[in-house]
Amino acid sequence: MSQAAVPADYQAAADLLADRVILVTGAGAGLGRATALAAARCGATVVLAGRTISKLESTYDEIVELGCAEPAIYPINFSGASWKDHVELATQLRESLGGLDGIVHAAVHFKGFFPMEAVEPMDWVENLQVNLTAPWALTRACLPLLRQSGHGSVVFVGDHSHAYYGAYGIAKAGLLEMMKIWSQEAGEHPSPRLNLLQPGAMRTDFRNKGFPGEVAHESAPPEQIAPAVLWLLGADSAPLNGAEVSAR
Repeated sequence: MSQAAVPADYQAAADLLADRVILVTGAGAGLGRATALAAARCGATVVLAGRTISKLESTYDEIVELGCAEPAIYPINFSGASWKDHVELATQLRESLGGLDGIVHAAVHFKGFFPMEAVEPMDWVENLQVNLTAPWALTRACLPLLRQSGHGSVVFVGDHSHAYYGAYGIAKAGLLEMMKIWSQEAGEHPSPRLNLLQPGAMRTDFRNKGFPGEVAHESAPPEQIAPAVLWLLGADSAPLNGAEVSAR
């Protein structure tokens, strides 16, 4: 696996994702929302996936107000989604939009910091389901569409594991290993490319759960990280594959 960093002061071209369909999970808040807006500004038709419909609708409204291509909303609760649910999502993408060019796995589950012995069994299951199993299942279900794209790109969102990160830390460590193995299997000319972004501390509601006393300016707003996701989605990062990428 290689290490990489987004070019300093990277700015995506206005047509970077023109005529492309990009699926963003967790699109109702945080990095998912910021990425959906940024991708729409760069010409993409964005599919907004997530649990809370009202939040997805808010992102939808903002994209429409920007005058960008009309997005699609796909409500899905990844903590309880079955394999069939992921396959149905891929089927809808093919039938309604004709294909798929990229996935950004920004959905996240995190309740707080706990010693490993204090992690509740249900929280363990939900952490693995949302943060690890769902990215695998959704990517696997969408592989035929991504291969047909010819320039497919999958962006996993990582995090560094530490003591008391509990099941969340285990899931994120597993996500990195999964990306490494999968990208190695993809061969010399991968389609799609698979990379993992390490965004660092971001000013989100999920960050506040773990660091409620953190001074706001010590973490970056998600809008500052979104260009790094665009870089990984578009041709500017080709042929990067199997890389752990630092956003800054």
